[in-house]
Amino acid sequence: MQPDNSQPKTKPKIASSTTDPVDFDHAIGPDTSTPDGRREIRRATAASAMGNMTEWFDYGVYAVAVTYISFHFFPTEGGTLMALGTFALSFLVRPIGGLVWGPLGDKLGRKHVLALTIVMMSLSTFLIGVLPTFEQVGILAPVLLVLLRMVQGFSTGGEYGGAATFMAEYAPDKKRGFLGSFLEFGTLGGFALGTAVMLLLQVGLGDEAMMAWGWRVPFMLALPMGLIGWYLRNKLEDTPVFQELEERGEVQQHSSLASLIRGYWRPMLVMSGLVIALNVVNYTLLSYMPTYLEGQLELDPQASLMVILIGEVAMMAVIPFAGSLSDKVGRKPLWIGSLVGLFVLALPLFWLMGRSFPLAILGFAILGLLYIPQLATITATFPAMFPSHVRFAGFAVTYNVATAIFGGTAAIVNEGVIDASGFLLFPAVYMMAACLIGLLATRYMPETAGASLRGTAVPDAHDTGILADADA
Repeated sequence: MQPDNSQPKTKPKIASSTTDPVDFDHAIGPDTSTPDGRREIRRATAASAMGNMTEWFDYGVYAVAVTYISFHFFPTEGGTLMALGTFALSFLVRPIGGLVWGPLGDKLGRKHVLALTIVMMSLSTFLIGVLPTFEQVGILAPVLLVLLRMVQGFSTGGEYGGAATFMAEYAPDKKRGFLGSFLEFGTLGGFALGTAVMLLLQVGLGDEAMMAWGWRVPFMLALPMGLIGWYLRNKLEDTPVFQELEERGEVQQHSSLASLIRGYWRPMLVMSGLVIALNVVNYTLLSYMPTYLEGQLELDPQASLMVILIGEVAMMAVIPFAGSLSDKVGRKPLWIGSLVGLFVLALPLFWLMGRSFPLAILGFAILGLLYIPQLATITATFPAMFPSHVRFAGFAVTYNVATAIFGGTAAIVNEGVIDASGFLLFPAVYMMAACLIGLLATRYMPETAGASLRGTAVPDAHDTGILADADA
């Protein structure tokens, strides 16, 4: 697609370039009109999604294993809150990971960072599965658990931002929403797989064996999953956008948090508002919900896992369609529709989930489907808010700081407020408040559907004429 030159515009350059402006008429990357080009795009999509699945498999397993974690590592009063606190602690390390991995990804390339982070993530998850318990080694057990969760958080600080950047820069401009949605398909796949494995083990082993040793099995499965992801990523070249930066001598060699904030505080601030809404909803629905259904609504553990699993499978079925729709109508309309829908319906749907098991399934599924338009477009939306030479760092730092403060703490905030007040609908109110912040951010959110991610200028959909063509 050639730029619309009927009304010439000059894109604002964010950093000086030593070369001529990027020639957007000259295509880069896989040729999607050929079988080999389409095959390379599929491999890049699979490699990104597999790594994301491994990352979120751990979070999914930990979320549904809180009862076992509490029993074996925090066998005191308030053990559930301590287990959820350990979950939140890993998120507090994520910004440090973003500060380290982000600039490295902009300097060394997306591929190398992703290969390393997936190995760190899967190995630390595996080691949780073989840790000694409090009964065996005393206080050393929770200390080791906390250390491994911190390693997971550090590696995740580069994994997610890197995978989203990698996928966004590989995808053709007009299909970035559709292809990028498969990264989040991997997210839900990881959650769903963790839930499904835990449910199968509970049914097959029984409560006694599950409490004794069965809870360890899902954590140990992360290692082979990580090795598969590492293999897939190492078989790929780095993204075409990064390779072009290297050829043009525009790779970011030196960067700091201060220079990043000074140059890109506006997109960082807007993205932070969107991430607050995204992750309060995400971690309330996908991480805290098993604890909420079992501890607060007193559902049977297997029944609560069934509620989560059915909802996650429904979300997975819809997510590629939402991603594809964003390529046609833009990202902003989907975000606004999702945020408004969740704000209006969160309270009645949480009330509905407390009525019965079938209504819990219905309420959770509707909440999940309302959330999908945000989740499906993360990869297409957030990386496109930064120019390519600082994209990894800008995404990783912004996303992980906001996630650490508002995402990883969602479970412990919800549980703590409910325990203190007895107000069972507080998670719905918390989600509604986050959605208001997200709606404010959408007011300043750039529409980047169809925009090229090449070069050191801020991507702008309106400079390409693609949205206008799509409307026509």
